[in-house]
Amino acid sequence: MTLPPRPTTPRFLRMFNLIFRPVQYLDQYGQQFGDIFAVGSEEYPFIYVNHPKGIQEIFTADKDCFDSGTGNGVLKFLLGANSITLLDGEAHQRHRKLLIPPFYAERLRAYHQIIDYIAHEITDKWQEGQIIRVRTDIQEMTLQVILQVVFGLEQGQRYDQLKKLLTILLETLSTPLTSALLFFPQLRKDWGNFSPWGRFLRYKQQVDELLRREIQERRQENNLDKEDILTLLLATKDEDGFSMTDEEILDELMTMLVAGHETTASALTWALYWVYSLPTVKDKLRFELSSLGENASLSDIAKLPYLSAVCSETLRIYPVAATTFPRILKKPFDLIDYHFKPGTVLSPCIYLIHQREDLYPEPKTFKPERFIQRQYSPYEYFPFGGGNRRCIGMSLAMLEMKLILAAIVSRFELALTTSRPLLPVRRGLTLAPPANFKLKVKAKFND
Repeated sequence: MTLPPRPTTPRFLRMFNLIFRPVQYLDQYGQQFGDIFAVGSEEYPFIYVNHPKGIQEIFTADKDCFDSGTGNGVLKFLLGANSITLLDGEAHQRHRKLLIPPFYAERLRAYHQIIDYIAHEITDKWQEGQIIRVRTDIQEMTLQVILQVVFGLEQGQRYDQLKKLLTILLETLSTPLTSALLFFPQLRKDWGNFSPWGRFLRYKQQVDELLRREIQERRQENNLDKEDILTLLLATKDEDGFSMTDEEILDELMTMLVAGHETTASALTWALYWVYSLPTVKDKLRFELSSLGENASLSDIAKLPYLSAVCSETLRIYPVAATTFPRILKKPFDLIDYHFKPGTVLSPCIYLIHQREDLYPEPKTFKPERFIQRQYSPYEYFPFGGGNRRCIGMSLAMLEMKLILAAIVSRFELALTTSRPLLPVRRGLTLAPPANFKLKVKAKFND
C-alpha cells in the first residue's frame, strides 16, 4: 500500500497544532499536499480527503465497507454506548429509522413558535448601549430550544436543574486545553472534583439521573398528545414491534443535546459575526426580511433565499465540524489513485472542501450570493456530513438558525467591539468562535 503524501512534522507538534491551531493546521497541509494526505502510522494511517470525487466515492460506497461508529469511540463517555453516533451495521440502521420521523418537515412546523418565542424572550432583555457576550446568550437560546423541543420540558424545577447541569457539563470541555482530554485518553484521570475529568464525570452522572427520571415518568404518563421528540421516541416501534429502551433513549437524547445545542450555538454566533461585520450583507438581509410585510408567517421567513444563503455561507466558511466522522475500512478500498487496506481511517474534510478555490472563488471571503448563483452537490458542500451518516437533525438546526437570526437582525442594530478578525478556536471536537466575542447594542427596533 502506497500512502498519500504526509507531513514530516513531529507527532507532538502536529497534535499541538490540531488542538490549539486547528484551522491553521488544515490550511497548511491542504495547501502543501492538495486533495488527499495522510497522518498517523503507516500501519493504520488517517487519511484526509478533500476532493469532490473522492468524497463521492466514500459517501456512495457500500455501507459494509466501513465501520463509522467505531471511530467515534472517543465520544462514548459523553454520548453513551447506545448513541447512533457510535453504532454500526444493523443497530445503526435501526436507530436511524426510529430517529428520522421526529425531524420530518411536518413535525418541524410544530417547533416554529417555540424557537421564535425563545429568541424574543432572551433578546427582549437587550438594551441600547449594552455589551452582549454573544456566545452566552445564543447558547441560552439553543439550550432552551433543546429542552422544550427535544425533552418537552417547560419552566420548572427539573427544567432549571437540567439547564444548570448541562451548561456546566458542556463548559467543562469548552476550552482548547480541556479539549485535549478528547485526544489523549491518558489524561482522563478521576482525581475528584479538583480535576477536570473528575468534575465532568460527576456532572454527567447527575445529568443521566435526571434524564432517566424524566424518561420513566413520561412512560408512566403515556401522554401521546405532546409533540416533543421524547414523546415520539417513547411511542415509536421498530419493524419487529420493539420500542427503544430507556438507556437507548437516554443516550440518543444526550446525542441530540450535544449535536443540536453546541453546534447550532456556534453556527449562529458566526452568522451574527459575519452579518454585523459586513454592512452590505446586513442591509440585504434586513431588506429581504422587511419585504415580507407584517403578516408574514414564520414558515415564510424560513423560506427566504438570501437568509438561507447567509446561513449556508456561514456553515461553509467555518463549518462547526472540520471533518465528518471517520470511516474505518473493513475491506480493501480504492480512492483517488490509491489502494487502502483494512484498518485505514478515511476522513472527508469539510473545512478543506469548503475552501477549494475551484468551487468557491475567494474562499476566505463571506459571499452568500454564491449559494443563490450555484447549486452545490452533496460532495462539494456537506456541513452536516454525508452518506448514511449525515446528521439527522440538519433540518431542525437550519430552521433554528434562520428564525433566530431573522429575529435578531430585524429588531437590532449591533456593532462589533473590535476590528480584529475572528478566528475559530477548538471547542471539544468542533470549531467555534472565541467565547469572548462581543457585540454592542446600538439600536433596538419595534417588532
